[in-house]
Amino acid sequence: MMSQQNHLSMADLNQVSRRFSMVRLPLLAIISAALCFYGPAANAQFSGPAVSVSEQVNAPVTPTTDPAILYPASRDIILQQGDLLTVHIYGMTDYDPSARVSLDGTVQLPLIGRLHLEGLTLHQAESLIAERLISAGMYRDPQVTIQLTEAPNQVVTITGEVHSVVPVQGRRRLFDVLSVAGGLPATASHVITIDRPGIPQPIVIDLGTDPAKSSSANVPVFPGDTVIVPRVGVVYLLGAFKTEGAIPIQQNSPLTLMQVAALGGGTGYQGKLNDLRIIRTEGLNRKVVRVNIKKVMDGKAPDPVLQADDIVLLPTSAMKAAIKGGGLGTLVGLGSLLVIATQRY
Repeated sequence: MMSQQNHLSMADLNQVSRRFSMVRLPLLAIISAALCFYGPAANAQFSGPAVSVSEQVNAPVTPTTDPAILYPASRDIILQQGDLLTVHIYGMTDYDPSARVSLDGTVQLPLIGRLHLEGLTLHQAESLIAERLISAGMYRDPQVTIQLTEAPNQVVTITGEVHSVVPVQGRRRLFDVLSVAGGLPATASHVITIDRPGIPQPIVIDLGTDPAKSSSANVPVFPGDTVIVPRVGVVYLLGAFKTEGAIPIQQNSPLTLMQVAALGGGTGYQGKLNDLRIIRTEGLNRKVVRVNIKKVMDGKAPDPVLQADDIVLLPTSAMKAAIKGGGLGTLVGLGSLLVIATQRY
């Protein structure tokens, strides 16, 4: 009896072996195809910007330090097209006409006619009107004053992360103008640029983060200036993080790899923790630094400090992605179906 049971067991084993041989090749083919499907796509090697590019990429910004540019002497208001003027003569109430500077830069005044005032300061315009009144024989020594009733061009334009047009007559301080515009949002950089007519190079101002030292950055601004508030630097998070996107760099503290990973929701199960890459562009050169973030999290490796425009890439493991997505479960299910199907034959 025992001999017969052993004989049957060996027969069953042989039958199973033959059936497994029949499904082994199809099963291996399915597994290979699935792994190819879950595997990473072909990646082209990026060699950086074209060699023929002559302009520097990510050029460093140097704050302006010349006191003659930062703190120029006070200057009179320059009359421009669209300005509405009211002319007064001291001691005379019968002469107070109002006129607007036309597109050709002239104004039409009683007893004088048409005068070209565009580009003149208020004092120059007052002297010219007084001379014309004397030459016309209307007054002997008139003391003329001009009141600037409307000045649509006497403004400072703020653009970038802050959009506003602030009226300025004469001059105002930079902090006052920014406050009128609503202040700086969290996405605004503390290094701003002022484009001023007559100055070939932009004026770069570092507002800093220390209130005790901010007085040096509160420079005067004048009508016609354009204040450009750029966006703060960001770090780009890509790959097997729970949340991808751009992480802004705070102005008052450095941003480390662990902080960026935390802001991205942490690393995903499918990520290659030993193959994280920090991609940094310096000038025309692109550098790739590989970091084992598992060692950083365990305190066995230093936490690197990131810079603006860094790209943090955490590659995806094909096998872990297949396990997380149910890929291996699908393969096992297909293999079981093949085994069951061959048993019927």
